[in-house]
Amino acid sequence: MEPAWWRRPSTLPLMMLVFAILIISFGGAIRIHDAGESCPDWPKCFGTYGFDISEAEQETYWEENPDEIDSRGVEHRYTVFEIFLEWFHRFLVGVIAVPVLLNLYVSRKGIDKYGKNNFYSSVFISVMLLIQAIAGAVTVFYDNADWSVALHLSLASIFTAAILWQYKLTRVVEGANWSFIKASTKFVDNYKKKFDLIAISVLILLVLGAWVSSTAGGQYNQSCSVGFPDAWPQCNGEVLPSLDNSGILVQMIHRIGALLVGIILLMSLLKLNQQKEDYDNSEPYYKAILFTTIFWFGNLLIGASYLIKAEIGEFPEWISLLHLLGGVTTFLVAASGPMMFRLTQYKEAECEE
Repeated sequence: MEPAWWRRPSTLPLMMLVFAILIISFGGAIRIHDAGESCPDWPKCFGTYGFDISEAEQETYWEENPDEIDSRGVEHRYTVFEIFLEWFHRFLVGVIAVPVLLNLYVSRKGIDKYGKNNFYSSVFISVMLLIQAIAGAVTVFYDNADWSVALHLSLASIFTAAILWQYKLTRVVEGANWSFIKASTKFVDNYKKKFDLIAISVLILLVLGAWVSSTAGGQYNQSCSVGFPDAWPQCNGEVLPSLDNSGILVQMIHRIGALLVGIILLMSLLKLNQQKEDYDNSEPYYKAILFTTIFWFGNLLIGASYLIKAEIGEFPEWISLLHLLGGVTTFLVAASGPMMFRLTQYKEAECEE
């Protein structure tokens, strides 16, 4: 008899997955509130381990640590809420270390039953958490430079996908009877690389989005103007605007990237829809592409609404946060396809042994 869900080893990765999504969500909230520099030092915050830092205390800290003055200048003061967002984001990273280390221990202890791949996955997750913490520190030290924000989000997405992978891997060992595991070898050979391409394309698009939102302090968001149709689907009222302005260039790279990903998804979806009857147990893979396409299209509309609803100097940043979470969700759904293929091969190798 299978043990209760909360007693399975797969519960740890599931718990970590929830924390990882929370960390990404708070990271997005930090960006839309422009609070990425609200704790100028690391791992402390204004020289303390708390977040209730008054304006007078901030002024004293700047006077004592002039090298820590951020891009907003010595006169800027952060609200307690802005400081709390950054502080709690760091706190969550510390909290997730507990289940991550416990997961490493459990995976090592159960290596005979759950296999070396499961243990290696837990090692990779642990290393990625450490790298994430370092990337967070680098982001603080470089005052939220655009490349550091994009790097931070990329690593967070890969970290979250690795946790999802270990959860699925552990569930397969525990006996989960998922139909995609029984996909034919011919189907795997024909479609594995295509699904890999889709997942990588969506991740690149996610990084481009982080680049747009963080470059020039987020000012590139309004490079194509605001409202419909001038800002979207056009850019400054033109379908093919001049790319002399760097902000417009960044915007158009992101839009063209989104268009290319959409074309890849639609072509793959249509092709698999025509061929899925030729392969056994291919339906879950078709659904993976279908849901990826749905999330991609939905997130495209969210990104468009961000520009359409905006006014000069005033953007609905809650939509920006929704756009970020939509992008991460799309990537995780897209990444589930390559995971399913590898779990099919893992199960075949296990049967041969």
